[in-house]
Amino acid sequence: MTLTTWLTYTLAVLILCISPGPGALASMSAGLRYGWVRGMWNCVGMQVAIILHVAVIALGLGAILMASEHTFTVMKWCGALYLIYLGIQKWREAPTSFDSVDANAKFKDTSRRGIFMQGFWVDLTNPKGLIFLLAVLPQFIDPDQPTALQYVILTATLVTIDLVVMGCYTAFASNVLRLLKKPSQFRIVNRVLGSFFVAAGGALAVFKRG
Repeated sequence: MTLTTWLTYTLAVLILCISPGPGALASMSAGLRYGWVRGMWNCVGMQVAIILHVAVIALGLGAILMASEHTFTVMKWCGALYLIYLGIQKWREAPTSFDSVDANAKFKDTSRRGIFMQGFWVDLTNPKGLIFLLAVLPQFIDPDQPTALQYVILTATLVTIDLVVMGCYTAFASNVLRLLKKPSQFRIVNRVLGSFFVAAGGALAVFKRG
């Protein structure tokens, strides 16, 4: 893999990661509720899902999965319903005043595993992410060079960039959280995020492969 190839791939990944989507929504939601430190477990969960997607593609199973209309439909609806579920949960979340409460301590009873799994399922059940990787990754693989090492490099690049970007979304939301003074303000933010989750789920439900 040449440096030019890697830089082109890096730019494409950066644009993809910065673009708002379910991952960004999940990161902001986690940042608002848990603070930056605990919210980062959501970001880690998303990266594990990305690694699994790349592993499936590297093993040649990605094309088989996406070729199956039944598999694609099941995956799509699982992702859509999960996003809608998260939106409803966020909409119904009780408003809380953060005047004198530390964001990380407030929700200390929520397990890291639960936060991790939320991010994991958001990315794993999103067929659009798998389709993107299936369409893009092979273009940057040189068949005349060891493919395993190339996949490792491309995956490490993707995971690093996405972790940093999602971490920034999480940090932004956790800092905004500290500016909220009234439960009514927190309720508005919850409902706005919840509405975006539901909208994202609806968009995924009607998504069709080109």
